[in-house]
Amino acid sequence: MGLSGSGNNGHHDINGDMIAGATNVLKTVLSLERGEEMLIVLDDSKKDIGEAFAKGAAALGASTNIYSLSKHKRPITEVPEDLRSMFRHHEVIINTFDTDPEETPFRVKLIYEEITYNARVGHAPGITREMMKNGPMQVDYGAIVKDAEHLMALFKDVKSVHITAPGGTDLTIDIEDRKFHTDVSINKGEFGNLPAGEIWCAPVEDGANGVLVVDGSIGDLGRLDEDIAIKIKDGRLESISCEDIGLAKKLRRLCSVDEMAGVIGELGIGLNPGARLVGNLLEDEKAGGTAHIAFGNNLDMSGGSNQSCTHRDFLFLKPTFTATYKDGSEMIIIDFGEVVR
Repeated sequence: MGLSGSGNNGHHDINGDMIAGATNVLKTVLSLERGEEMLIVLDDSKKDIGEAFAKGAAALGASTNIYSLSKHKRPITEVPEDLRSMFRHHEVIINTFDTDPEETPFRVKLIYEEITYNARVGHAPGITREMMKNGPMQVDYGAIVKDAEHLMALFKDVKSVHITAPGGTDLTIDIEDRKFHTDVSINKGEFGNLPAGEIWCAPVEDGANGVLVVDGSIGDLGRLDEDIAIKIKDGRLESISCEDIGLAKKLRRLCSVDEMAGVIGELGIGLNPGARLVGNLLEDEKAGGTAHIAFGNNLDMSGGSNQSCTHRDFLFLKPTFTATYKDGSEMIIIDFGEVVR
């Protein structure tokens, strides 16, 4: 989703809120420190957001360089050479530009090259002014860290998880020995989305079976007018059905661009109390009371081996997770979207 074309009324106030959101995240999630150098990769549609991050960095005593993708023909498929040469000189990198489903392979390549040189990367394609000013960027990230650690502890020694949801999702996923990650603190050589606020793991590639009913949103495509049912067999997307035949066809194409594009790549759970369902997956997948399954690339996750050029998320609402542990015991750890305490 692009930026809404709001007028200039109260522009300075907006900027103040945006700078506050940027500063909050740079300090708490990316640990930006005085004297460090930050690179912002943006395009014309996100110029003011890039500026808010630059001002936030200045407030923390860091310096900023900016690279604009708008000088290139879009969609971009490869990382530009002059951009590539900049990665090694920056401790923190922010990616903020408009999203295009055709640019997913570019975004995957970009992230991998950025973290090669040990940068801490905040990946925010499609971030909006609204996210910067209100909600998900203005929350107490320290509290989310505690929630993430609590939930990741519940997942320790889990062999498999049975997921159901009111929309009709009924899935069993093998996650034995697959470590969970969180994006609420990004370390050297790692990336996380901004706004932050989820935990995720790479499920066992051939260990997912059942039906995923998407009643939330889909990466790059947003909120849907109707639910979509995806049948998964042995970890692979087997069929997609919905009333909109054109949409089903488009999704099948996007999930079959290469051999691993239709293989389960991620199980994620949203934990950010300020995130809302807005039709932009960048924010949607962080919302509390949601979970998402992605197909495609997961090489950056513990145990992940899907070497796809794409990664697409499918979000569903109010999930219940029943975990089966290695010792055979069972426990409901998320009930109707609420994490069990």
